[in-house]
Amino acid sequence: MRKIEAALPTRRGPCQLFCWVPQPGEQPDIALVFGDVHECEHVMVRIQSECLTGHVFESLICDCHGQLHDALDRIAAEGRGVLVYLRQEGRGIGLVAKLDSYVLQAQGLDTVDANAALGHAADERNYGAAARILGELGVRSVRLLSNNPDKSAALRTAGVVVSDVIPLPPRVESENQRYLVTKRDRLGHKLELDAVIESTHDLGS
Repeated sequence: MRKIEAALPTRRGPCQLFCWVPQPGEQPDIALVFGDVHECEHVMVRIQSECLTGHVFESLICDCHGQLHDALDRIAAEGRGVLVYLRQEGRGIGLVAKLDSYVLQAQGLDTVDANAALGHAADERNYGAAARILGELGVRSVRLLSNNPDKSAALRTAGVVVSDVIPLPPRVESENQRYLVTKRDRLGHKLELDAVIESTHDLGS
């Protein structure tokens, strides 16, 4: 698989952008690398799945926009780290199915039940590409920015040494509270929400 590497100046400082050119019909995976990570241990890493509506259009239905930018802030402040961007829209079901899921959620279903109604699993993502990318970058062990135990477990199964898992608190909005509670209660994400949601309600009262 061909790899492209390019210098990328950003508002958070310079980094290197790596793109792995896929086979026809597949999406390219991308990594942003700050500092020198080759043969390094305990590298701060975020595995971010694509979310067009959140990352580009700043949708409030999910917390993806905040998670992406908070992770980049932490990595840049550290001066060394990797953000792997996987093209797994809608927890792996694709953009069109995700938008169909939005319609069902507007009718009262949560994200898990909406996916099931469309014939999909709650989460169809695969982190094998992330493990391969970290290996190609020469990262020896990672401090993973994540609230999702399945993500760290999948990386370990794929051979990545996860030396620590660092919580990434979500940005709670009135529009995404049900989504976050579903992630906690039905998908097992480690989220401390009750006090934050109560505070949000107090501010809105």
